[in-house]
Amino acid sequence: MATSKKPASASPKKIPAKPVASPAKAADKPAKARKPKLVRDSFTIPKIEYGVLDELKQRAAKLAHPVKKSEVLRAGIKALAALPDAVFLTALEAVPAIKTGRPSQS
Repeated sequence: MATSKKPASASPKKIPAKPVASPAKAADKPAKARKPKLVRDSFTIPKIEYGVLDELKQRAAKLAHPVKKSEVLRAGIKALAALPDAVFLTALEAVPAIKTGRPSQS
């Protein structure tokens, strides 16, 4: 009597277990810093004040720290945020209100 053997490939395959990370190894890796979400916006600014942005960029370049316009604006925002309320209000009152929207074609 001949007995039939199942081929070796018919037996269920064993899935190798994934190595479990030890708590010591997980603590060694620094957490990845998430990039801040960026927002794109547009605004209207008087030409004279826009020129001041360029002057500030040139001033930073002379100090061996070239910057972009957005970096100058962000630095200004940080400086304003650090002001006490009374000084902040004085700074806001020194800026005249302008009509919002696109400038006319003149």
